Amino acid sequence: MTAQAKVFAALSSPVRLQIMLWLLDPRPHFAPQVDGDLVEDGVCVGRIVEKLDLSQPTVSAHMKKLSAAGLVRGKKINNWIFYKPQRDVLQAAGVVLER
Repeated sequence: MTAQAKVFAALSSPVRLQIMLWLLDPRPHFAPQVDGDLVEDGVCVGRIVEKLDLSQPTVSAHMKKLSAAGLVRGKKINNWIFYKPQRDVLQAAGVVLER
């Protein structure tokens, strides 16, 4: 599967598409975090779980697919993983996400 095909496959899920939209502009969608800046460090997976009202394993599975496509990068801070969008991957695939 090509890199572009992986991007489109990852974004084909409405849940993953919604997560990406939030991550691309996190400040209006998530409260400030104790650890890590929403933009610089990414959004804590716990915040994504709360917002989606899905189980942590389900959200982690979605994040794994986004990560495998190169759309997000995870960063561990303390006991949590923070996810940040990889805008260059979207751009390379020719994807423009807007609300």
